[in-house]
This record gives sequence, C-alpha cells and structure tokens, in this order.
Amino acid sequence: MTEHQLLYINTVIGHPIMSNALILGPLQRSGTALPLFDARVPAGFPSPALDHMEHKLSLDALLDLQAPHTYVVAVSGDSMIGAGIFDNDHLIVSRALQARPGNVVVACLNGDVFVKRLAQDQGQFVLRSENPAYSPRYILEQDELMIWGVVTHSLRNHLNHG
Repeated sequence: MTEHQLLYINTVIGHPIMSNALILGPLQRSGTALPLFDARVPAGFPSPALDHMEHKLSLDALLDLQAPHTYVVAVSGDSMIGAGIFDNDHLIVSRALQARPGNVVVACLNGDVFVKRLAQDQGQFVLRSENPAYSPRYILEQDELMIWGVVTHSLRNHLNHG
C-alpha cells in the first residue's frame, strides 16, 4: 500500500467476532502546534481558558506519531464499545510497538481484519471483543494470525457523534 492509497478491508459481515476497518494510510508529521492550557477544563462550568495558556503542544507529540510506523484506521461496528471505541471512531495504530496481552490491536486472522483486545488464557492467545454480545476468538494451531499494529489512541468527532 502506498502512502496515498486507501485500502478498504471487508470482513465477514454478520459474523459475531468480525467487523470492518477502513485503513486511511500512514500519517505524516504536521508540524502544527496548538495552544495548550495549563489548567484542567471543568466539564460543567466555563473557565477563562486564555488566562491559563502556557505553551503550544504539537499533536504529533501528544499522539506520539512516528510516521511511517503509524497509520489511522476508521472503525465500523460496536464490538469494542467497552474499551471506549465506537462506530466511526478513528484509531491511531503503531506498527513500532510489540503487541502484548492487554493491548488493543489491529489483527488479521485467516485473512479477516478487525480490532480486538489481545489476551492470553492458559498460554493460548485470544482475541476478545469489549462487548458481551461478541464471543472471544481463541487462536488455534492452524490459524494464521498477524498483528498489524497496536492501537495507541482513539479519535472521535463529537460534532457528528450520536
């Protein structure tokens, strides 16, 4: 996949462990710095935020973007809502990190790509959803599992989110 191509990955529709992912491609450093306010902003009362502006913060630094090892995935489905990952969220994924049990990963299992939590149960690897409506998928000896990256951050558009 080149930097400018979009790759749409279809998985088995209706299968209780699979979902769809839209890989948007690798990220490029923006070099743009945004204002960072020193004080925490209360969720219920207005604050004169400009009085607390300390310095600028780069989104590259905040999200630890290390292009070309980082890419974005658009999420489809509700299998990861318990991890705070919802339909239409965007995930920042690092290929530079080694996946460990407990990490949320982008995984390719037997050709199907999805987002799941990597776990280990009595020495056997498991891909778990974060929604009780979906069954865990134990990795069997004949399965082909490739971890495409570890999810480091999720982004949600609050203007268009239900």
